[in-house]
Amino acid sequence: MQDNQRPGAVSRRNFLLAAGSTAALAGCGNGIGSVGAATIDMRVDQTRDFLFSKYPGSRELAAKAQGILWMPLITEAGFGVGGAYGRGALRIDRVTVDYYSATQASFGFQIGAQQYAHALFFMTPDALRAFRAGMGWSAGADLKYAVPKDGGSISADTVTALDPVVALIFGQQGLILGASLEGTKYSRIIP
Repeated sequence: MQDNQRPGAVSRRNFLLAAGSTAALAGCGNGIGSVGAATIDMRVDQTRDFLFSKYPGSRELAAKAQGILWMPLITEAGFGVGGAYGRGALRIDRVTVDYYSATQASFGFQIGAQQYAHALFFMTPDALRAFRAGMGWSAGADLKYAVPKDGGSISADTVTALDPVVALIFGQQGLILGASLEGTKYSRIIP
């Protein structure tokens, strides 16, 4: 301890580190999970309704899917090291069967924050079974993306029957350009 520092005093550097860490964690929180399953289900309904109204062709894709993992709000932030987090629900025949968290860590040049929603459409029974059977499932490079653009359309024709899992990322807001689900880990949770 330095001679001019009182016992129990906080150094300026430690204060700035603590304040910065607190701000970073607060920025990554998305408010989901603290009030349980009813809140997640309500947000999933709102997210689904938004997607279907903005991109009507996505209804056809949903009708052909064996199950859909809806992630209503993913918060991503980074300053050299980045991360993303959110919670959502897996629905089969429009009924919630499980709740999941999505986490992602990234390294490299990055700065900023964004929020977005996404949905994973499991197009084959095998893909849905593999997702549900594992202790955790990671989105890989083989994930097929159908990225809606303003004024664009999404439909079942966007993908082929050979794509076992299709990801739609939508509702992006923030300062990080683009969003990728590669490396995102999905884990079953109890809200």
